Parts: sequence; C-alpha cells; structure tokens
Amino acid sequence: MSDQPLSLDWSGIDTVFLDMDGTLLDLYFDNHFWLEHVPRRYAEKHGWDLEEASKHLEQKYHSKAGTLDWYCIDYWGSELGMDILTLKEETEHLIAMHPHVEHFLSALHASDKFVALVTNAHPGTLAFKLERVPMGHYFDALVSSHDFGLPKEERGFWERLLDKHPFEPARTLFMDDSQAVLDAARAFGIRYVIGITAPDSRRGERSITGVPTVRDFSELNPPWFR
Repeated sequence: MSDQPLSLDWSGIDTVFLDMDGTLLDLYFDNHFWLEHVPRRYAEKHGWDLEEASKHLEQKYHSKAGTLDWYCIDYWGSELGMDILTLKEETEHLIAMHPHVEHFLSALHASDKFVALVTNAHPGTLAFKLERVPMGHYFDALVSSHDFGLPKEERGFWERLLDKHPFEPARTLFMDDSQAVLDAARAFGIRYVIGITAPDSRRGERSITGVPTVRDFSELNPPWFR
C-alpha cells in the first residue's frame, strides 16, 4: 500500500472488471457466515458441540477450495442439508460496501468505460446481495462464473468471458482480493490487475504479490473523479 494514489493510465483502459466479495463488499459477512454462523447452525442440527462442527466443516471447505463448488450454494445446501440462502437471511445485516466504493462506481458509471461485475458468487448469492446493497445499476453486465461452469481461477473462465463480453486484455482493468484469481487474470494477459489487501474490515491486511495493490478505493485516483 502506498501513501499516494495508484497511478493508472485511464486513457488506456476501455474495460473494467470488478470482483464483488472482498473487493466491493466487505468480506466480513462471508467470513462470519461460513466460519461462525454455518458451524453454529450445523452443530445445532446434529447435536454437536461448536468446535466439532467447525472442524468437520473446515475439512469439507478445504476439499473444495479453488473449485466452482466452493462458491456454489446449491452444492453446499445439498452437502450440508441446509438452506443456505435462508441462513444468509439471518446475517444479512452484515452485508456492506467497503468505504469509497460507491463514489468510485458512480464516477466509473459516468465514464465511457465498459464496467462489469465479475464474481465467483452463485447467481442466487449475487441476486441476494444486490437486493440488500443496490449497486447493480452501476454495471453494464453482471457475470457469475457459474454461468460459464468455471471459476475465475481457471484460464477457461477468461476465455469464456472474452467470448461473452469481448474485450482487449491490454486495455482492461481487473480488481480482486484473491491471489489465485489475480494470477489467472494476469496470466491471461490483462494489463491492469490490482489486488485488494484488506477484503475483511475486521481482519488485518493480506499479502498479495506480483501485482499492484491498494487497501481500498480511496487509493485510486481516476481523472474523472469529482
């Protein structure tokens, strides 16, 4: 993180792809939901203590890390025998934008860039969150990796995204909080790849390597900001 705004050649950017969870929205909701709320409800369901439930779920989560199932509420609903969206409703008050995001999105929307929300979140989760944090109107497209059958960690996702929404990688900006996803975007040839180092407001900053990073959107200084 720098004390100075990150310098970008905005005149060389036609397309902007933005991740949702951890980038635009505070990852605290998701971390709390999967690491605290679901284990609590799972323990209640099976008559286990919380520590036992947490360890059991941690193993299940770990087995699916980096795959599309990791992000799929249909998969987890079937695997755990629980209605995931109903459980999310119990903690929906924790869903929130990161600071400075709406200002950035508003300015970006008023520019001549093609702006898309590009997320690994399940379409049901995407709709659920956009109902509670109405920001969908800022985007020209809403893209869930589930529509392509591949997570953003895989090159095939970017190939399918290019087919669906043609873009020039050399004139594209992508922002995300996942090292694996950032690496995949950079390997695909996206020129401007930026990592978010503070996806969860209640936790410390993450280390991201190989790409420029910002803590939050206040560190971006596009010329059309007012």
